Amino acid sequence: MALPWVRLDTQISSNPKVLMLLADSHQQAVCVYLFSLGYSGAHGTDGFIPKLALPMIHGSMADAKRLVGVGLWSSAGGGWDINGWTEFQPTSDENAERKRKAKLAAHKRWHPDEPFTE
Repeated sequence: MALPWVRLDTQISSNPKVLMLLADSHQQAVCVYLFSLGYSGAHGTDGFIPKLALPMIHGSMADAKRLVGVGLWSSAGGGWDINGWTEFQPTSDENAERKRKAKLAAHKRWHPDEPFTE
């Protein structure tokens, strides 16, 4: 399930992995990492970036290798996983459950005598 936003660490600019990329003049890879967060959130992939999506996030294979090299991504079948995704972002299942609970609460408030059906 898609997210309308993703969480971004306020200390991203001083993250050692990001600093390693910037020290080697790989600003593009940093942008690709940030865009990958948005892509995964928008498409509900739980941190998975398929190879076919790389151009959509303005990335190249060289950027992907750099992100894997510093530990922001890890290789996965058919693409890459964003390391730490489930630590910092709600999963698709968690987001779906949150929405279901919100619908149930709204239904109870506005239609207390009617059974809730999804």
